[in-house]
Amino acid sequence: MSEDRPLPLRIAVFGAGSIGCRLGGALAANADVTLVGRAAAMAELDREGLTVTGPGDRRLHARPRTAVDASAVAGADYVLVTVKSTGTAEAARLLAPHLSPGTVVLSFQNGLHNAEVLRAGLPGHRVLAGMVPYNVVRTGPASFHQGTEGRLMLERADAAAPFGRVARAAGVPVEARADMPQVQAAKLLLNLNNAVNALSGLPLREQLGSRPYRLVLARCQREALAAFRAAGLLPARLGPVPAPWTPAVLGLPDGVFRRVAAASLRVDAQARSSMWEDLQRGRPTEVDELQGEVVALAERHGLPAPANRRLHALVRAAEAAQAPPRWSGPDLLAALDREG
Repeated sequence: MSEDRPLPLRIAVFGAGSIGCRLGGALAANADVTLVGRAAAMAELDREGLTVTGPGDRRLHARPRTAVDASAVAGADYVLVTVKSTGTAEAARLLAPHLSPGTVVLSFQNGLHNAEVLRAGLPGHRVLAGMVPYNVVRTGPASFHQGTEGRLMLERADAAAPFGRVARAAGVPVEARADMPQVQAAKLLLNLNNAVNALSGLPLREQLGSRPYRLVLARCQREALAAFRAAGLLPARLGPVPAPWTPAVLGLPDGVFRRVAAASLRVDAQARSSMWEDLQRGRPTEVDELQGEVVALAERHGLPAPANRRLHALVRAAEAAQAPPRWSGPDLLAALDREG
């Protein structure tokens, strides 16, 4: 009689869009993965199988289980929540009846407050905050491309250890952090570029290589840093440049910026922000949780945030028009100084 082998870790991904499919596709090599998402998207995965490419020439193909109902998370060891921030409270409501007592919920979402929202909606369950540092876009039927390198960051806790081991074995680097609020603040600073990229209509590498677009981002980041200081929140250092120095680096002439911030431009030609993809597909964006978050935090501390307020309005206008915008860098920079 052969020895019993340990059962694979059961992982459900709730809200399996681009990020969720990328994570689930990679983890499927070492875990029992179920993707839970929209019916049309899950049917596409069932027909085509899941293909994930990048960064570089990396490619994997997987056929994880799919489902459209929250009941599919029953019995999971971990539930990865990857819905947009606007859907977090509803996600908690849908998940609550089906989570097993020992299930750990991991929030891999943008914004500062999603783990708190999940904890409020899922009393009695362990909820840990996480951060995804790279962008993923859909490139075709059931195909998703990761355009930049990076490692997941996850709140340090014993409950996260089994997930971390399985993720690393599947080639998904994970870093345990004791400072997730600071990490999330730093990620929000980076994500303020999502609106700039979406309004530019350009690939990230081309957009970040142009100084006028970087000056727009620098204004947004300065306002965010001032609001964070007022709130007593110091963003973590996630890259080679400390967060408070980033706006100055963004303002450097193109040639100098390319030399000083080469890592920032180390993205492939396909990489774009998720907000660009949302506008292309006529979907609501997360601008409320990005520029909107900065505006709200600044207001609470009596500070102005005109650049973030203006970009928030421009993205909202693009959503309403359902027409992908193409702002040039100089025009977008000039728009920050105009009313309305």
